Amino acid sequence: MGLAHRLTAATATALLLTGGLAGCDLPGTGGSASSSSPSSPSPSGGRKAEGSLGKASFDDVSKPLVKGTFDSPMAQGAKIDIALMGLKAKGQLATLTAQLTPHVPVGDTVRLNAYRLNGEHGLGTSLIDAVNLKRYVVVKDSAGKELQTDEIFTHMTNGQTTPFYFTFAAPPENVKTVDVQIGTWPTFRDVPVQR
Repeated sequence: MGLAHRLTAATATALLLTGGLAGCDLPGTGGSASSSSPSSPSPSGGRKAEGSLGKASFDDVSKPLVKGTFDSPMAQGAKIDIALMGLKAKGQLATLTAQLTPHVPVGDTVRLNAYRLNGEHGLGTSLIDAVNLKRYVVVKDSAGKELQTDEIFTHMTNGQTTPFYFTFAAPPENVKTVDVQIGTWPTFRDVPVQR
């Protein structure tokens, strides 16, 4: 093929590409594909990510399902606020989203973490299924690591909320609510399983 033919072919290819893309918008360029509301609800109860065209979403954790304030054995007068934001089942897994807020006297805030707030014990978070008489513990990945927010290495700030996530095997479809146990604190009863 001669030089003239190659230039003609290259020009034709460039025109086809330009013409083919003229009706399309690239993601994030503000075209019709991303003109939907950035936080429009998805059918699953989560939120669609901005500019998402498919099924991608995130859990809406703006309002707690239940919350409580409890004493902490970490220090005299220490307390912790625990808010359960949601328990979302998808496929064979369920993710519990919680928020922990420590309230510790000022002199005792060194190395503030969930482990110390729980009296230097792991949180041992679990779901209790009263329908099937089962207790679900946090699942582990293929490397043997628990699928949860690290209770020792996640630094917490006194008076500020820290999000925590725990992943379990999902209870069966017939289970509508479970009890949730976090640390040595009282059990949260009848937490709805969102599907």
